[in-house]
Amino acid sequence: MMTTHNNPGPLSRRRFLGQASCAAISSVPLLNTILNLKLANHAAAEGPFTDRRTLVCLFLQGGCDSFNMLVPRDATRHATYSISRGNLALPLANLRTLNQDAGGDGQLYGLHPSCTGFQELFNGLGGDTAKRRLSIVTNAGTLIQPTTKAQYLADSVPLPRALFSHSDQIDQWQTSVPQGLAQLSGWGGRAADVLHSASNTGQSSMSISLSGNNLFQVGNSTQQFVITPGGALSFTAAAGGQPTNNPLTVKNAAHRSLIEQHYANLMQESFSQLTKGSLDLQEYFQGLFNTFNESLIQTPYPANNYLGATLRTVAKTIALRAQLGLRRQTIFVGYGGWDHHGELLNTQAGMLAYLDAALLAFQKSLEELGVQNDVITFTCSDFGRTLRTNGRGTDHAWGGNALVLGGPVQGGRIVGTFPDLTLESGDDVGFGGRMLPSTSVDKFFAELIRWFGVAPANMSYVLPNIANFYDVNSATLPIGFLRPDTWA
Repeated sequence: MMTTHNNPGPLSRRRFLGQASCAAISSVPLLNTILNLKLANHAAAEGPFTDRRTLVCLFLQGGCDSFNMLVPRDATRHATYSISRGNLALPLANLRTLNQDAGGDGQLYGLHPSCTGFQELFNGLGGDTAKRRLSIVTNAGTLIQPTTKAQYLADSVPLPRALFSHSDQIDQWQTSVPQGLAQLSGWGGRAADVLHSASNTGQSSMSISLSGNNLFQVGNSTQQFVITPGGALSFTAAAGGQPTNNPLTVKNAAHRSLIEQHYANLMQESFSQLTKGSLDLQEYFQGLFNTFNESLIQTPYPANNYLGATLRTVAKTIALRAQLGLRRQTIFVGYGGWDHHGELLNTQAGMLAYLDAALLAFQKSLEELGVQNDVITFTCSDFGRTLRTNGRGTDHAWGGNALVLGGPVQGGRIVGTFPDLTLESGDDVGFGGRMLPSTSVDKFFAELIRWFGVAPANMSYVLPNIANFYDVNSATLPIGFLRPDTWA
């Protein structure tokens, strides 16, 4: 279900329609020009890398109710949570205990009962506290600049366009430019613009998607490479594995023969060569994919779990980085269905169990492959959801909680500022518990790309609003979920 908005009031209606913050909107072409100039000036500034690093973006499409995924566990805050959530509140006794290390926020939290794997990743794989792999970034959301509730209500600062709209907020999490861009590009794609030529060899794209085309990986000078859980997209039987007499194979072979031709018309020839180049890369990838030693991954993935099968392919793709000539790589995976306006408790319990099992198996696979220290997986979602029930579910809101996991992560920590869950508190901008983000997505992403290798001089190209939240030359991290030795 893709509802665009829920009963907007007069002020919210102006924001939803994109009529607020006119100065920010009118400057969109200028912003694109600035980005292009910064690319020209800084793309060659990155030095060559000797290590390999991968960012895996798992996008929970639909707006995950993450305040029922991470819940206060002390008696006072849980009582406040229960009052605000009403019939959707999870009993204190059912929560899965999280044991924070000394670097967390010092508060008590629990996870949704379905999240046994996340509990293990947070507290330590196999009970080993030296293998804490998961931290949680609290109350993150799209912002143009730091904003208070009073400023929001007075409409006195630039605000993200079309707040509470699925499509717009998905775009903004993927672009990290909430005021909008006339020429769309994603922050992962812009990171590829400045990193790819200096860090990768060969013709393989560093932006690999297992969920079709996405905005996150669109750059101004780089393209994404789409594959499937079964490997590459190809016209040939050899690459795709179909028998030669399969009707689809015959049809694809005919298409392949057309693009193998040379054409006198320049546009036809250009299209033919571009298509051929893309197919050649797909077949090259599939050839490597087919030779992967499956015994290197011993961890059993959950049965009948498409996300698990997809993440297993991600693990294999990461293992092939050296053969693909990639020292830097982003991978995008989408998992939809989180728009729980109704049946939240039952539906989310099943979906969280599905997500939990897939991510636990994936992280264990990375450990087996010996690449756990150079892969970070993080979740994004359209937005959080209202604290107040609509009867059986929740509606579109703003700030929410995100997972970040991997060897470089200082696991076992709740980071950011967890909000006051009292309805109408200073963190609630209205409509029954819409949390004003206390952490901007820019700070979240800045910490990731600092680890990824984007130099301070290129930070504002990748994240145009970052200076509003963080000094890119700072000796400290924006949030603090990474181990200091992994980025300094």
